[in-house]
Amino acid sequence: MSTKQISQEAQTGRNRRYFSESFRRKKVDEIERKLTKVVDVCREYEVSSWAVYKWIYKYSRYRQKQVRLVIEPMSDTNKIKELEKKVRELERLVGQKQIQLEFQNKLIEVAEEMYSVDIKKKLGSELSKDSGQNGKNTTGV
Repeated sequence: MSTKQISQEAQTGRNRRYFSESFRRKKVDEIERKLTKVVDVCREYEVSSWAVYKWIYKYSRYRQKQVRLVIEPMSDTNKIKELEKKVRELERLVGQKQIQLEFQNKLIEVAEEMYSVDIKKKLGSELSKDSGQNGKNTTGV
């Protein structure tokens, strides 16, 4: 190391550090398994994010398989896809409920015609003549 390099390191107050290969591999593995984040490694060991991404490029087990690894989970695109999936599911459920409601309304109409009884009563309406013949109070009072 030249005198010029030593004086520059002394002026900046930073010491050159060396991280062993096993340490770097261990940190890359932790990042891939989502046990830690790149930001956390940078902050804890005072190393630049550039250096950590270089470790990932060099030691990643996905690199050999040529698989792209998303380091930070739940990026904006993943969130949007999840929300779109949720919207589709909710729209499907609303459609099912609408079909059930229409079926129940049609069933009530058929029953009203078949038995000549007013099943759908409006709130506050009077009872029909036929409803009081069995002697029971159908108003619930």
